[in-house]
Amino acid sequence: MTDTLLDAMPTNDGADEHGDTASHEPITAIDRQSTPDATSAPPPGLPDKFWDSERGELRSESLIKSYQALEQKLGALAGRGVPDSADGYDIKTENDMFASDPVVNAKLHASGFSQAQAQMVYDLAAEYLSPMVSNVASEFQTQAQVDRLVQHFGGEDKWRQTAKQIKSWGQSKFPEEVFHALSSTHEGVLTMHKMMAEGGGEPGLIEGAGNGGDNLSETGLNQMMQDPRYWRDHEPAFVGRVRDGFKRLFPE
Repeated sequence: MTDTLLDAMPTNDGADEHGDTASHEPITAIDRQSTPDATSAPPPGLPDKFWDSERGELRSESLIKSYQALEQKLGALAGRGVPDSADGYDIKTENDMFASDPVVNAKLHASGFSQAQAQMVYDLAAEYLSPMVSNVASEFQTQAQVDRLVQHFGGEDKWRQTAKQIKSWGQSKFPEEVFHALSSTHEGVLTMHKMMAEGGGEPGLIEGAGNGGDNLSETGLNQMMQDPRYWRDHEPAFVGRVRDGFKRLFPE
């Protein structure tokens, strides 16, 4: 009699309860494989073309080929038109205010901007910023001239009063274009003030300025100021003749 079940060995040499002998053939790995699930779905986000539904596995070869093709395409696009360095940009500008800037070019190159893209940045800056800069500069120049007039007439209150008088007088004596040209500069305002103080603007005081002769006249100078060369084209020589004429007529 045995002490434990471990000591009790079977005596039927593998026969089952019916006396049949069980097979002792080894179980192979093939026998352990499960049948593929024909309905298996690809992982979320994976395109169907990279998934073998019959085997329930990834088509790694197709995935690798697609990745390599995409990498080549993106690499070609990234380098298209981008110079080797920021110094390679050939920027064309018509305004010196927006000339090619090395610091800006370095930032554009670091961001991968092509030649065409970098040129577009400068073109847009000139198109949209140039008018703004011109307006600011014009306002600054106007204010500077007003400050000079305030100082000339002895303070803001005196200047406001005098400006109203000059405006009323000038509009009654000159065409609109001429008055606008004169009132837009420090020298023009002082000229109108002198003419107003001397009772100027009346015809027939002195003759000949319109023809450029030596005999100056206020009427002739007024006629010259109505000439488009003075108020529209601002020809330096012509404007200088008018300015010099008034200086000779109304010396300080």
